[in-house]
Amino acid sequence: MTTNLRAARIGGVVLEMHNISLSFGGVKALTDISFAVREHEIRAIIGPNGAGKSSMLNVINGVYTPQHGSITFDGKVFSKMNPRRAAEMGVARTFQNLALFKGMSVLDNIMSGRNLRMKSGIFAQAFRLGSAEREEIRNREFVENIIDFLEIQAYRKTPVGRLPYGLQKRVDLGRALAMEPRMLLLDEPMAGMNIEEKQDMSRFILDVNDEFGTTIVLIEHDMGVVMDISDRVVVLDYGKKIGDGTPDEVRQNEDVIRAYLGVSH
Repeated sequence: MTTNLRAARIGGVVLEMHNISLSFGGVKALTDISFAVREHEIRAIIGPNGAGKSSMLNVINGVYTPQHGSITFDGKVFSKMNPRRAAEMGVARTFQNLALFKGMSVLDNIMSGRNLRMKSGIFAQAFRLGSAEREEIRNREFVENIIDFLEIQAYRKTPVGRLPYGLQKRVDLGRALAMEPRMLLLDEPMAGMNIEEKQDMSRFILDVNDEFGTTIVLIEHDMGVVMDISDRVVVLDYGKKIGDGTPDEVRQNEDVIRAYLGVSH
């Protein structure tokens, strides 16, 4: 999708972080940070190691509770979020360190992302009773479509632990997509990948955004990737916000150049 068409699709603000501060003991992880995320955009969070990027994602989906500030999601204001509420509101998450079930197949790992969509009780699911069996068939069809979308059909029955790292990252994305998220939080989705794997993952992220209309917030260290696929970028350094804007605006920000990008960029 061209830049102009992508910009035309971006809607109003869906998530606002208001003056977020987070400390662990005497260590300040985040200090008075505010930024917004718009519907259908790809919003990148960048910064050096220890800048507070993963902490911010953990605040968004309720893993961490900030000491100060509030979160507005879809017009509702929260002083704190929790992971289940975030998931029920349509926020899905992948993690920097893969948390897949290594002994389970690709299909079963992605099926685990359908848990919130399951209406049948555990007893009905275990014995595949009537509506439970029909529900499982529908959910398996949904998951098979994700497997096709991510081009991992050949591995659907393979235990995830046997897959190369790049494909495991793709399965992790698939499990998050199985939740049918309105907003997808990606924590370094391309860490440890080679150039070809990064190109593939970039394509899938853009396709998720374009075809499903999913709003994406991602942390990524590869500046080439960030500048290519992001609509807007927020920059953190030592837990403080030092830049916020389009990739071009951030690239020219003197504070960002000094703290992160380096003079050579």
